[in-house]
Amino acid sequence: MKRVANPTRSTWQELCRRPALELEFLDGRVKNIINRVKVSGDEALHELSIQIDKVSLNTFEVSTEEFNVAESNVSASLRQAIRIAADNIKQFHKAQQQETLFVETMPGVQCWRKAVPIEKVGIYVPGGTAPLFSTLLMLGIPAQLAGCKEIILCTPPKPDGSVNPAILFAAKEIGIEKVFKVGGAQAIAAMAYGTASIPSVYKIFGPGNQYVTKAKQLVSTEGIAIDMPAGPSEVLVVADATANPAFIAADLLSQAEHGPDSQVVLIATDKSIIDQVLMEIDQQLKTLPRKEIAELSLQNSLCLEMNDEEDITAFVNGYAPEHLIINTKNCDEMAELISNSGSVFLGQFTPESVGDYASGTNHTLPTNGFAKAFSGVSLSSFQKFITFQKLSKEGLHKLGPVVEEMATAEQLIGHKQAVSIRLNKQ
Repeated sequence: MKRVANPTRSTWQELCRRPALELEFLDGRVKNIINRVKVSGDEALHELSIQIDKVSLNTFEVSTEEFNVAESNVSASLRQAIRIAADNIKQFHKAQQQETLFVETMPGVQCWRKAVPIEKVGIYVPGGTAPLFSTLLMLGIPAQLAGCKEIILCTPPKPDGSVNPAILFAAKEIGIEKVFKVGGAQAIAAMAYGTASIPSVYKIFGPGNQYVTKAKQLVSTEGIAIDMPAGPSEVLVVADATANPAFIAADLLSQAEHGPDSQVVLIATDKSIIDQVLMEIDQQLKTLPRKEIAELSLQNSLCLEMNDEEDITAFVNGYAPEHLIINTKNCDEMAELISNSGSVFLGQFTPESVGDYASGTNHTLPTNGFAKAFSGVSLSSFQKFITFQKLSKEGLHKLGPVVEEMATAEQLIGHKQAVSIRLNKQ
């Protein structure tokens, strides 16, 4: 990890820069995949499954028997863990439901705003080196709570044509029945445009590799909504002398193991804290199964020594981390100064992992600095908000002249006439 002591503000912009995403070279290949699926549908999906996933499938949809077999292949302890996590996620997201907002802006003029579900949504769950069944809980549960009528799940098949059993168990547990064995950019294209087997949707959610990321970017230019701009996972940890170096090292490695292009950042108030954390990282890496991935991530990562609290919070807000851990004595007070972060974890007993899996908050969060303007996924991500208005005769008499005056000033006489014709008829 790169070490910098008391960086001047003139260097912050460069320090906040994430590892460059090499996505441009993917344009041609991903566009080709999308066009093949758009034109040839299932035929293209079959060809791409053989070519990319090395598996030939008779049908893409997961059968009832496959769901039942999957459940028997998930340990009782994991089934219980998934159920507890699902219950916490459901509790937190159910509490986000909003009542219809009614306002009478003036006598006889009623306005209201109502949440309605997005009718058809698609969820993508990676199934490679890290089958993210937790992501299915994070996306499927609020989709169900929002009342989405059709929820489609795509996830890549294993070489034997099966789907990771934990993914299927989680899907069944939360009531998602339409699961398709399709991965990569071709899955995004199938959900965007539809095929004979896979219905098209209005909005696509879920993480993935660079091909999935690029595919989501491309289909979003054609009117298909996506959850948010995506990028490699990241964490920023703020620590003072009260923090346990072993805890800090574990938190940094928990994100570094996501992928070689992930980034982790430590801001410590003292040089000795950084020394101790780096020693702990070396020790913990020895037994980490994804050691090689984490080591590559650490090459893109930072240790900053900063002892001024105002500078620390300013840097954090400038970096706008996906995950922020504040492991300091005054963590609650510092948290009040944070305006840019996807999700915040406070105190020494709150590892970022709890948010990834089971505390109840959503782990689908903005990365790459997008937390300055984007929120993480929530119940409202699966909803639209429609405004309504209704005027009585009295209301139109009071408001109509205002509209006539404004429309005339903008030289939109047709707008004025729509009011005047009503006023003149009364």
